[in-house]
Amino acid sequence: MASAPIDPAAAADAPPIPVEFESPVASPQALHGLLRIPANSGPSPAVVLLHGCGGGWRQLDARWGPRLAAWGYVTLTIDRFETRGIGSACTGGMPPATVYDAYRALTFLVQHPSVDPERVAVIGFSQGAWLALLSVERGGIERNATEKFRAAVGFYPPCLGFKDDMTVPTLIMVGELDDWTPAKECRNLAEGRDDWGISREKGKGVPIELIVHPDAYHDFDIPAFATPRNLLGHHLEFNQEALDRSIDALRKFLYATIGSKEK
Repeated sequence: MASAPIDPAAAADAPPIPVEFESPVASPQALHGLLRIPANSGPSPAVVLLHGCGGGWRQLDARWGPRLAAWGYVTLTIDRFETRGIGSACTGGMPPATVYDAYRALTFLVQHPSVDPERVAVIGFSQGAWLALLSVERGGIERNATEKFRAAVGFYPPCLGFKDDMTVPTLIMVGELDDWTPAKECRNLAEGRDDWGISREKGKGVPIELIVHPDAYHDFDIPAFATPRNLLGHHLEFNQEALDRSIDALRKFLYATIGSKEK
């Protein structure tokens, strides 16, 4: 892991680079996003960041991009909605057109000279976390992908609907009081039970690490919800203690799975 030292302040303060990948000629809908490159030499591990059902990709980049760049990771926060004319997807479920977006971002990253193609993880939030898990679940999407993610992280994901095992190390973090994506469902997933309580085959797949934050609700990492808010009947509230624990857990998980060039 030896490398030139990273200046965390410089990496955190550097503005993101707007990028577009898969032009309309190559795909019906081009994707765009914000790319951050840490101030170190040589190819670095990288992370794809996936926003939730309400969009807010720029806000997601502002919350997590500088921190991850300071740790030594290239980050790509993608916008899954704008080019498709989607304002919100909080009531109709995952838009089918977005299912392969994590891998479209991965394909872009592995071709970038600043990225080590063997060390890319995907991190999602809420609906984006469901997409992150779907992308590494053993099934058609993961099996047919040419490039592979090496790790996955889900912040408060909907944990229903997964029928097979994860193919890479996976970390899930959720609030005990979350009434939108309940911790109980994530416990079932982590313990190898499906939606009906049927256990998966023991010894198959990669174990899921689950962290349940006590006294935390949905969107616990968003300071804008320091004053709690209700959305579609669900409680949203920032929790500094849960965020601090998540930062520590994420840093350790990424270092253990895809490494870092951080000194």
